[in-house]
Formats: sequence, structure tokens, C-alpha cells
Amino acid sequence: MSLPRAISSNAGEDEDNSVSLSQLIQLTNSIRATTQQKISGIQKVTGTLRMLALNAMIESARAGENGRGFAVVAAEVREIGASVGVIAEQLQAELATQIDTLSSRTQIMANAAVGSRMVDLALNAVEIIDRNLYERTCDVRWWSTDSAVVDCAANPTPTAVDYASQRLGVILNAYTVYLDLWLCDLNGRVLANGRPNRYAVAGRDVSCEPWYVQALRLQSGDDYAVGDVSICRDLNGAEVATYTASIRSNGESHGAPAGVLAIHFDWTPQARTIVRGVRIAPEEKDRTKVMLVDAQHRIIASSDGTDRLGTRYPIETGGRTHGYYSKSNATVAFHATPGYETYRGLGWYGVIVRQSE
Repeated sequence: MSLPRAISSNAGEDEDNSVSLSQLIQLTNSIRATTQQKISGIQKVTGTLRMLALNAMIESARAGENGRGFAVVAAEVREIGASVGVIAEQLQAELATQIDTLSSRTQIMANAAVGSRMVDLALNAVEIIDRNLYERTCDVRWWSTDSAVVDCAANPTPTAVDYASQRLGVILNAYTVYLDLWLCDLNGRVLANGRPNRYAVAGRDVSCEPWYVQALRLQSGDDYAVGDVSICRDLNGAEVATYTASIRSNGESHGAPAGVLAIHFDWTPQARTIVRGVRIAPEEKDRTKVMLVDAQHRIIASSDGTDRLGTRYPIETGGRTHGYYSKSNATVAFHATPGYETYRGLGWYGVIVRQSE
């Protein structure tokens, strides 16, 4: 079985809104440039009028009594030029203020549209992993009732162990998202696994593993437990998400506990497929990073692959389940896990970080 593709149902609508706002910003900038150009032209004309009026007054003074009437006209022209100049200055100031306000509000709208789209993408990423991990909870509870698993947990004879190992191997051949499946007894000893030739773990003591400790506390076969994404040395140092269920007597939900089944989800390739599959516009990919962050704010997957497991990314949620904010010349969007059907999620977040242009 493979992972579903990352799909954002409203990506096209968000892109259309972004394009419209981008065009509005360009139009605002164009209006600003045109206004400045035209007012500059008016100011040049009024400057010329003033010079002409000044020259006319000089010539009228030279003409003496004969130029007196012309001096009156020159004075009127000068006053008109001055009035037009004042109007031009007032118009420039008022338009500049209004255009600045329009530009600011348009930019706020653009930022909001981008932020909302990023939040949707963050939700998209965490929803897909939730949906996938819900299937893992179903798998582990189902397989813990397999007769070969139940019989081996109840009476781990060599024959029962071999048969259980074969059955787990058959399951692994059909499911590509797992590294291995372990059948453990109530003392924390691995009785059988699905890939004994690759991982020689039979006989290993896992009683101190967090996922095993949680599994012992399960109330019935209908419940499951899961550990944090971690590095498993027994699986060649791979990063895994381990899901467990209680093996019960006769495979009955409320039968007596007989053992624990642990399934090791091959985390790295599956998570990488999700974070790299989020639909980021080609022109934004170089400055956009998609992450999955766990409840402790550890980065457990990143689209650029630069973060080691355990690197922390403190999200400034402000008590919100989702939102966006600006930080260090970047926009950060986040969305908490919504869960999927009976899977409540693990408090993880989808996170998108986009550097400013």
C-alpha cells in the first residue's frame, strides 16, 4: 500500500485571488507613477507661467506708461500660476496619502491571501499524514488478532514462532510502508518478526521501549498505542513511527493479555513524500519550506531534508490551532492536526515557512 498524493482542493481558487491582488498592487503602483508624472508636468507649466509673468512685468516697466495695462495682465498671470501651483501641491499631497493608504491596504489583503493559502497547505500536509497513520492504527489492531500471532503469543514453540514469522512476512510483502513487524511477549522479549533475515531481533529485550510500556497499559484489543518518531538501532538506524496493540487470548478484544504486536512504520520516505508533495508554486519553491512538527515542536520531516530528527522549531501559536505570522523576513503558517475518524492525532502541526522576496 502506498501513500495518497497531496491534494489541495482550493489551490486554484487561492491562486486566482493571489493573481488578482498582484494585479491590483501593480495597478496601484502604476497610478502612483502616473500621478507623480502628471503633477510634475503641471508644476513645470506653472513654473513657466511665472517666468513669463515676470518677463512681462519687466518689459511693461521698460515701456513705462504704455506698458501699464500689460503689467496688470502679467500680475494676473502670475497669480494664476501661483494658484495652480498651490492646487498641484495639495493634489500631490492628498493623492500621495490616498495612494499610500490604498497600497498599504492592498498589501495587507495580499499578505492575508498568501497567509490563508499557506495555512491551507499546512493543513493539507498534516491531514494527509493523519489519514495515513489512521490506517496504521487499523492495521496493528487487525493483525494482532491473526491466529498465528495469537497462538505464538500464547505458546511460543519453535513451530509457532516460525509460522508467526512467516505470516508477518506475508503481511510485509503486501504493505510497502513498514520496515518490520515484531511479536513480543509480556516480558518484553521479541518472539518473532517478519524479516528475520534482514533484522535479527528475535530474543531482544524491548521492555523499556516507550511504545512497549504504553502497549502494556492498553485496556483492550480495540485500543492502540504509538511512540514518538524515533531512530531504531535494531532497524539499521532507520527513523520509525511504532504503533502497537495488545494481543489478547483467543483474539478476543477483552481476552486476557498475551503479548504485544509492534509495527514499525518506515517514517522517512513516507513523510518526505508528503512534505515534498504539497502544491507549492514553482516560482515559490526555492524560498518555501514545508515541515511536520510534533507535539514537542521537534521537526520530524522537512521538504528540504536539512533538519535532523530532534531539531526544534518553536511555533508561535498564540494559543491558536492554526494561523500565520511574520518572523525574521519570513511568513510562517501552521495548522494543528485535526485527526481523522477515530484517530485523534498526536498533537502534530503542518508548518509552512516562506522567505520574503
